[in-house]
Amino acid sequence: MYRILIVEDDLSIAEAIKEQAKAWDLESHIVENFRNVLTDFAEYQPHIVLLDIGLPFFNGYYWCSELRKISKVPIIFISSASDNMNIVMAVNMGADDFIAKPFDGDVLIAKIQALLRRVYDFAASVPVIEHRGAFLNTGDDTLIYNGSTVPLSKNEYRILLCLMENKGKIVSREKLMERLWKTQEFVDENTLTVNVSRLRQKLEAAGLKDFIVTKIGLGYLIE
Repeated sequence: MYRILIVEDDLSIAEAIKEQAKAWDLESHIVENFRNVLTDFAEYQPHIVLLDIGLPFFNGYYWCSELRKISKVPIIFISSASDNMNIVMAVNMGADDFIAKPFDGDVLIAKIQALLRRVYDFAASVPVIEHRGAFLNTGDDTLIYNGSTVPLSKNEYRILLCLMENKGKIVSREKLMERLWKTQEFVDENTLTVNVSRLRQKLEAAGLKDFIVTKIGLGYLIE
């Protein structure tokens, strides 16, 4: 089932969209915390985002720009500010479509379905894993923090992916080495230690101090 993230501060409109989507077997989630839309995005993993322009704290253009830093997910703007300048700005910011309010619910769903078919018939969904404001994109193996890309080697990426996939759980050194062995490269205890150390240095340089916690005798943990 496709998932829609609704970023709309008018609850009556958001609820109406959610009900309309449900009638067409589309799952949806309404954002409530407009200070940090990216957290909802990372946790919900939507296939498409509906985004209003006028929002509390930060406008839709800001969030469109932030989403484009970490994902290529389809974005449709829904707004009453439908003059040519806003439409052009929305497209230039990375939006895929713009629907003016008030809109017909069936037309909105038809546009959503057409965009979903066009995107996901030809490309797989790219999941993003988030922790402490850091976004790991498993589609292009990149880590984004504060709008900047943190460069990772292949082994560093695989270690971080394994730890972030198991957030809140201790991951043993043996499990991490198993993950690295799949690359057909020889990995011993010393190699793993070196890679974890370099990864920590890069994370700390980016502002992510104590991102990876060592549990002596057990392994590593992202809390």
